[in-house]
Amino acid sequence: MEPSTATAFTLRVEGMDCGGCERKVEAALGRLEGIEAVSASSMTGSVKIHPHPLQAPSHETIARILDELGYRLGADTGKEGAEASPAAWWQTAKGRLVLVTGGLLVLAFLLRLAWPGLGQWPFAAATLVGLVPIVQGAWGALKMRNPFTIEMLMSIAALGALAIDAAAEAAVVVFLFAVGELLEGVAASRARRSISALADLTPSTARLVEEGEPREVPAATLRPGQRVQVRPGDRVPCDGRILTGESDLDESPINGESIPRSRAPGDDIFAGTVNLDAVLEVEVTRGAEDNTIARVIRLVEEAQAAKAPVARFIDRFARYYMPVVVGLALLMAVVPPLVSAMAWSEAVYRALALLLIACPCALVISTPAAIAAGLSAGARRGLLIKGGAVLEQLGKLHTVALDKTGTLTAGAPRVTDVEGWTRDQDASEVLRLAAALERDASHPIATAILAHARQQGLSIPQAQGSRALSGRGVAGQVEGRALSLVSPRQLAGQVALDDGQGARLAELEHAGKSLAVLLEGERPLGLIAVRDEPRDDAREGLAALSRLGVQAVMLSGDNARTAAAIGESLGIEAHGELMPEDKARRVRDWQADGRGPIGKVGDGINDAPALAAADVGIAMGGGTDVALETADAALLRNRVGGIAELIDLSRATLRNVKTNVALALGLKGVFLVTTALGITGMWIAVMADTGATVLVTLNAMRLLGYRFGGA
Repeated sequence: MEPSTATAFTLRVEGMDCGGCERKVEAALGRLEGIEAVSASSMTGSVKIHPHPLQAPSHETIARILDELGYRLGADTGKEGAEASPAAWWQTAKGRLVLVTGGLLVLAFLLRLAWPGLGQWPFAAATLVGLVPIVQGAWGALKMRNPFTIEMLMSIAALGALAIDAAAEAAVVVFLFAVGELLEGVAASRARRSISALADLTPSTARLVEEGEPREVPAATLRPGQRVQVRPGDRVPCDGRILTGESDLDESPINGESIPRSRAPGDDIFAGTVNLDAVLEVEVTRGAEDNTIARVIRLVEEAQAAKAPVARFIDRFARYYMPVVVGLALLMAVVPPLVSAMAWSEAVYRALALLLIACPCALVISTPAAIAAGLSAGARRGLLIKGGAVLEQLGKLHTVALDKTGTLTAGAPRVTDVEGWTRDQDASEVLRLAAALERDASHPIATAILAHARQQGLSIPQAQGSRALSGRGVAGQVEGRALSLVSPRQLAGQVALDDGQGARLAELEHAGKSLAVLLEGERPLGLIAVRDEPRDDAREGLAALSRLGVQAVMLSGDNARTAAAIGESLGIEAHGELMPEDKARRVRDWQADGRGPIGKVGDGINDAPALAAADVGIAMGGGTDVALETADAALLRNRVGGIAELIDLSRATLRNVKTNVALALGLKGVFLVTTALGITGMWIAVMADTGATVLVTLNAMRLLGYRFGGA
């Protein structure tokens, strides 16, 4: 049964930088009474705890357990959003361990040179001092019944090296281990900063308007209903709605769109965007804890903490891998001296080196590091992906079903054709007179006609006595002429059309267009055709899907004729007259026929059944609640091309994961063999382990610079 999230809370944990750290924390806290479930994430540096409703452990108890493991508890964020300011590397516990062990190692070499008679004692002392925090961490994990940790292996290896008179090598190993741990922490911090930097997009202060006068206040104190002033060049401090002013806004911090958008009174704007031109007065619609930036950070961090199937597989593999290698090390220490002339000291040395190879940190971090970087890269480009499982599944899509209205089309009709049918009434005159009749109307066709007339620069006269013709159109007096604008079906039996006019009406209707015929009395003057046309980016976005080998299909609730016409113009398969449940049924049928995995793209409301039925549901939207909180992924830039970017990013991430796994297993495999054969020693083993961890992390970080078309 899934744990309840009603009372779940999240704590920051300092020093938790790899998969091994995650397992230690989860194992230790999971055994506490009063905790139903626990999930640690090194990528976010946090642990999410689901306490028992009636018996929850205190923070002091949790802090004590973490302290015994060698970690430090940060603040209870209450949400996955806040990130503490990162300290310089030399101010961290791992940084101080590097400085201490490095200093002791140099001092031991100097003492050995100055007084050779001291023998191995300076190195033994350096080893023992440097081992103190490592042994503490190993002992803490052992008390929690978790013996297979890198600290335990390091402690056994270093103490064993001292026992066989290899103190100098033991001191070098302890120092290299400290360096490797530090590099892991630095790499993990860089991954976290890629998301926590989003929080810096929201300004710390805002100009609150009270009694007509602005004053500086902390942006975190803003509440819905308050008013703020945003000056040119300022970042918008909140999610809000423009009350006064009109300006272009740079929305790239939110959706990655490079072209500024013009915003006017009544338009919604989002925290973190930049006001470019004019002073705006904005009504706050969301508090700081729930604005767009905060929600994106929260959703992405939750996504980073959720493990993908491939990551869960690697975790299970690592649980078996580590005991197996420890068993091999034990055999290496015992068997060769019994069956050959190998000295016991040599056998023990090789066994200790094998122990150092046994740590699966590089293998365990290989997948979550790549997925976290992929999620972060997507978020910065307006591609919000809710979890590693979704990111993994996106790259496997074979078919994507898209809604028509608002997804492939603009969502509102536009004038496509204007024709004059008499010598004295050309197309411009027909448009001018029709716009006069529709001047005071607000239905979509009227809006389209008026917008087209204004775009053409026409002067629209005032109609007299305008009246709606119920179910038929509109009529009125324009410049003394009795005019009406009606649908073609109202013409039958009332208005005589010649063969050419009738054929033209049939042709346009077959193309899925809605028609309005302008009449003067019973004399037809011309026609206007409107249709919800494909978006400007629709063809380019569908072509990008085709290049990726993904088939696009249109599912629409519009009439079959219109759907077919739009589908034909876009060059894709189209299905019309579908109710929401019909769309979901089509998706399930395709899945049953082996056409899947199937992705579904829609607005997140009307397409909810199909979005839920699909393997991956993708919501279109410009930072709205629907775009952020429905479906499995959201396109904040509201572009059809974003679908192909999601799939390409997924495939780039999966390629990165495969490379990381190959690096981790390959390096360990090579050094397991060379160490068993006595070719490489203990310090090389440590470098192989920590070096592999750093390599896979840095390789994953390449995804932060993702550009469409490759990682």
